[in-house]
Amino acid sequence: MLLADEFFLIAHDDAKGRPRLHASATGLGLAAGLLGELLLARRIVIGGGTVTVVDRRPPDDALSHTVLDQLVGEPEHRSIRTWLMFFGNSAVDSVGERLARAGTVRREETRRMLRTTVTYRPVDINAAAWPVTRLRASLGRAEPPSTADVLLLALLTATNLLREVLWGTDPGVQQRLNQLIDGLPPPLSELARHTEAAVGAAILAGRP
Repeated sequence: MLLADEFFLIAHDDAKGRPRLHASATGLGLAAGLLGELLLARRIVIGGGTVTVVDRRPPDDALSHTVLDQLVGEPEHRSIRTWLMFFGNSAVDSVGERLARAGTVRREETRRMLRTTVTYRPVDINAAAWPVTRLRASLGRAEPPSTADVLLLALLTATNLLREVLWGTDPGVQQRLNQLIDGLPPPLSELARHTEAAVGAAILAGRP
């Protein structure tokens, strides 16, 4: 499962698909997950607050391909914060639809008065809960988690979602996690820092 997909499942209730976060925080976390996927695939690099495309070859995943095409198509916009906000506006639906195509969630619409609410209800509760279970287990093992998992944990920290993973774990796990996040490669660490700053700014500004 891709990085943003796992963030999506952790950010939503594993029974009914209800969001666990402020809407802006969810969108920004997912946007960071989508950029993180391209970072891990070495299609982009991040440094000095900017995003640079270094490999234009289309990724296998259709959504990742779309995200890369948008970055390539607007080279004048390079700010990490700009792209987090841009992709954050549509990330819930774009990642939700990717999970729906994979059969992991089911798209449901609820109409009330003049408003339509879309939720993505998990098809299998156990599958939806698996990312949390897997991350919790990885933190309890002697060998370090993968770089992708540490980035995911850093993004969960940046969006105040880490409680979902650390609940019920030994207090020493937090210290180990801090060390792992501190050891992330600079581009991944910078992505997490900008995500945390963007989430804080959005909440202070009262964005929905």
